[in-house]
Amino acid sequence: MNAAPADQIRLLDVQALDVRLTQLAHKRKNLPELAELQALEADLIQQRDLLVAAQTEESDTSREQTKAEQDVDQVRQRAARDQKRLDSGAVTSPKDLESLQRELTSLAKRQGDLEDVVLEVMERRESAQERAGELTTRVESIQAKADDAIARRDAAYAEIDAERETVTKERGLTVADLPADLVTLYDKIRTKEGGIGAARLFQRRCEGCRLELNITEVNDVRAAAADTVVRCENCHRILVRTPDSGL
Repeated sequence: MNAAPADQIRLLDVQALDVRLTQLAHKRKNLPELAELQALEADLIQQRDLLVAAQTEESDTSREQTKAEQDVDQVRQRAARDQKRLDSGAVTSPKDLESLQRELTSLAKRQGDLEDVVLEVMERRESAQERAGELTTRVESIQAKADDAIARRDAAYAEIDAERETVTKERGLTVADLPADLVTLYDKIRTKEGGIGAARLFQRRCEGCRLELNITEVNDVRAAAADTVVRCENCHRILVRTPDSGL
């Protein structure tokens, strides 16, 4: 293939733009904010699960406390009725009086036991409420950090995307002035060779594979016409000759 020396040199400009586009893509994919967000989101999921568990426990103990308090109230009301009957003098039978007093004693014990249950449930509920409060604060703090990381990520995205758009436009304008077959060959090689399709020959060294040409290769390149598109024997990339090629 033949191409004007100036066009071959301009191919290096295209290569530089492509390298920059690759760098921008890598930078966008590996922003530190992405790893930060991943860690924060994992922590957020864990803390939210713990918060739900604490809120569920608080809700359960709230119902349990209500039920226990109702039980205490029922026993208290029954004891009050029995005490009223006892105080009224309406019960005169010794046997009935003894039975009523035994029931009052039993109700007093039952009430005491139930009040102990209420206290125990209240303690568990308060502990769950405190835990839920702590976890709510923790979740809000993590969410604030995540929101900040998202804002920084989006700002970085916007900056990268703006530069990518500029570089892409510049590449399009540069490529438009080059022979189509030269660009096609370059793109084919670039796709195959890890993003590098053309490399400068500098002081007899290919800047694509970083290997120095042997004397036979140097003589072949030296003998090639200026408009001949030469390829590196080692990496097969287009070898662009410049005044610094050392030929």
